[in-house]
Amino acid sequence: KTGQGIDELLEKVLLEAELLELKANPDKAASGTVVEASLDKGRGYTATILVQKGTLKIGDYVLAGTHSGKIKAMHDERGSTIKIAGPSTPISILGLDGAPQAGDKFHVFEDEREAKQIAAKRTQLQREQSVRTQKHITLDEIGRRIALGDFKELNIILKGDVDGSVEALTDSFQKLSTEEIHINIIHKAVGPITESDVLLASASDAIIIGFNVRPMGMAKTTADKEEIDIRTYSIIYDAINDLKDAMEGMLSPEMKEEITGTAEIRETFKISKVGTVAGCMITDGKIFRNSNIRLIRDGVVIFTGELTSLKRFKDDVKEVSKGYDCGLQIKNYNEIKEGDIVEAFQEIAVKKKL
Repeated sequence: KTGQGIDELLEKVLLEAELLELKANPDKAASGTVVEASLDKGRGYTATILVQKGTLKIGDYVLAGTHSGKIKAMHDERGSTIKIAGPSTPISILGLDGAPQAGDKFHVFEDEREAKQIAAKRTQLQREQSVRTQKHITLDEIGRRIALGDFKELNIILKGDVDGSVEALTDSFQKLSTEEIHINIIHKAVGPITESDVLLASASDAIIIGFNVRPMGMAKTTADKEEIDIRTYSIIYDAINDLKDAMEGMLSPEMKEEITGTAEIRETFKISKVGTVAGCMITDGKIFRNSNIRLIRDGVVIFTGELTSLKRFKDDVKEVSKGYDCGLQIKNYNEIKEGDIVEAFQEIAVKKKL
C-alpha cells in the first residue's frame, strides 16, 4: 500500500530477466496467455491477454481455449487504442465469441475455418468430460439421501460476468464439499445462461447458478420445460449461503403471489353507513372472501387491499367462480367506478429451490 520496496523489486526483476536472457521473436504470429475475461454489456466479450511471442495486430484471427474471433479493437493498460502489440505487452482485446478462462493459451491462425474447427472440437471434448451418467436428484431429497447414505454429488453449472468471480465461486462451492456431499462444478464459463447450458443441466441433472448474468434467448423457456432450476445472484455470499442451506435441507419457503381470479365492476351502489358496494361479473378464476385484491383502472393499479364482504344475492359466500355475478365491498375504499377491474390474489409459500 505504501509502495515501499517496489523499486528494489523492479530492479531484481530486470536483473533476473537479463541473466535469463529472455528473448522473443516479434516477427511471427502472436501467442500468449489469457489473464482475465469478462462480458461487457456495451461492448461484448473482452479479454485481457499477455502477448508472449510474436506481434498481435487488429484483424488477426485468434483462438483462445474454446473461443475464437477476429480482433476488432485493442487497448493498452491505460485504455488507449492501439493497432499492434509486441512481446511482453499486456492488452485488452475485443472480438472473441466468448470469454476464455484465465490461464488459457491463445494463438493467431491464418485460416479462420481451422481455428473454428479446433474451438468446436475443444468444446465437444469439454462437454463429454463434464457430463456424468448418474441417477437424477433434486435438492428436496438431499436430507433424506444423506440419512440413507445414498447421496454422492451435487452438480452445478456456473456462469458469471467476469472470470474472477466465476473462479471465486468455484473455489467457495468446492470448499463446501463434505464426506456425504461432493460439489461438482461440471461447467463454468463467462457469459449469459444459454439454452446449451440448460440442456447440459438436463443431461447431467445439474443446478444452474448465474452471477450477474441472466438467461438468454430460449434458455428460460427450455428450463421451465425441462424443470431445471436457474438461480441468479449479484452477491457472492448469498450464493454460498443458499447452497449451504440447501445442503442442510434448511431452505426457508419463498412467498410467491398467485392470482386467483378477476372480476369486472358492472354497477356501483352507495349505501349510507355502509359505503360503496360493487356489482361484479367474475371474468376469470375465482374470487375468495379472504382474498387480497387490487383495483385496476385503465390498466393502472389504483388501490391494493382486502374485501369487507362478498355476496351472492343477499347471502354471504366464501367464493364466487367465473361466469357468476356477485356483490363485493372493498375495505376502506369507496371510490369504485363501473369498468374497474378487481384482481384477487393470495400469497402462497413455495419451497425455495436453488
